[in-house]
Amino acid sequence: MTVPTLNRERPAAAASRPGLTTQLLRRKPIGQLVSEAESGHGGTRLVRSFGVLQLTMISVGATLGTGILVILGESVPLAGPAIWISFAIAGLAALLSAVSYAEMAGLVPAAGSSYSYTYATMGEGMAWICGWCLVLEYAVSVAAVAVGAGQYVNEALAVFGLTLPDAISQPPGDGGVLNAPAIVIVVLAMVLLVRGAKESAWINTAIVLIKVGILLFFCAVAFTAFNGAHFEPLLPMGAAGVSAAASRVFFSYIGFDAASTAGEEARNPKRDLPRAILLSMLIVTTIYVLVAVAAIGARPWGWFDGNEAALVKILEETTGQPWIALVFAVGAVLAIASIVLTVLYGQTRILLSMARDGLIPKIFGRVSARTGTPVAGTLIVGAAVALTAGLVPLGALADATSIGTLFAFALVNVAVIYLRRTRPELKRSFRVPLFPLTPILGALMCAYLMANLGAETWAVFGIWMLVGLAAYFGYGRRNSRVAALSHEEYRELSGAAPSEPTPSAPEPMKASHS
Repeated sequence: MTVPTLNRERPAAAASRPGLTTQLLRRKPIGQLVSEAESGHGGTRLVRSFGVLQLTMISVGATLGTGILVILGESVPLAGPAIWISFAIAGLAALLSAVSYAEMAGLVPAAGSSYSYTYATMGEGMAWICGWCLVLEYAVSVAAVAVGAGQYVNEALAVFGLTLPDAISQPPGDGGVLNAPAIVIVVLAMVLLVRGAKESAWINTAIVLIKVGILLFFCAVAFTAFNGAHFEPLLPMGAAGVSAAASRVFFSYIGFDAASTAGEEARNPKRDLPRAILLSMLIVTTIYVLVAVAAIGARPWGWFDGNEAALVKILEETTGQPWIALVFAVGAVLAIASIVLTVLYGQTRILLSMARDGLIPKIFGRVSARTGTPVAGTLIVGAAVALTAGLVPLGALADATSIGTLFAFALVNVAVIYLRRTRPELKRSFRVPLFPLTPILGALMCAYLMANLGAETWAVFGIWMLVGLAAYFGYGRRNSRVAALSHEEYRELSGAAPSEPTPSAPEPMKASHS
């Protein structure tokens, strides 16, 4: 049987719109998500061109380097020599969520990542919250990473006795007016994404190989200056410091989430997405811990306070060779560019999914017939992120990203439990091991790390959610395409029995598949 399509573009009239509770609990059928991924929306769909290599490199590209290259100097003072333990804790929390993502990515290979997963399991209300958190996670993380570019550009120029003035290399609040390198990197990534996803993926793969090489090179050099005494005392700030640092560096692990947004551009998403997600997590966590141990072994933990480009300084001081610092600094800028490219890619695909559902303006869902990419959405998002990167300091961006990421990951863990209980018959290309213990632990660890973030971060998160609430009631509730369906149309799409559901519970969902 062919899956019916959501072909109604008009918003529901006030008289026919379902009640608020019913609309918030109304789920999007899994069969419909898969059908849209295959046929596209509005006559044009994304191009399927990614294999497991490209998907893994998208994941690694969006992840590897963020915490090490950009926020190491801000995280080590929180945890001391135990910063490597913070990376391991954050990596464990991410891995527990990654296996849940792997199951959902194989089950629902759609572009919306955890937004789509939540819509299929918990309804429109939680899907909007998740999508709004993902906007915070992706857009802000791109800006946070790009902010670090200015310091590494200066490190490269320093070899020639040059430097960028603070006015154009630091944001307001950090002694400058505008972080021009951050803006340039975001704009270049935006232009590349507009040209085409396949070309962007191959360039990203090349850059990822370069940054893996420079990080391994750093380890080789740093271990020549290794001093075990730098690890004593191991916990100068106590266990609380380790937890606080783990919460901050957790945003370094959002790469596998970016890979899951490529569900509609993978050649074999049910097979390759789970493999890419888990393989990338193994690569990234291993390198993070290795680099953190090498860095602390080379320099005492107090040395890192205020050093944004800590790794390049260690290389320069250890070798005394300026050209080595130059090579590493250039490699670090390329690594940052890779992260910006892949995370900006993920952001545009999530917004595309939300626009398809009518929850945000449909301009974000338009796919160019010439390039097979959402050109208008990419330009809008790129411009907004570039301004954020140029004007907002790093610390506030990193923490805001972490809280949005953790909330979205927790929802995916819950979604896995829900679908295992309600839809056990669905074919899964990957199954979470040790169910239900793994997703329960994943959700609990996300909640624990969220609790360790500061009051200021929670205040920003609260304001962001209030803005999202206003956006939903001002636009999304009135323009939702699922809400525009009559009760009979919705039940046909869901493949449900003809009985009337109770208003206080979600309607049963039995999606038909082609």
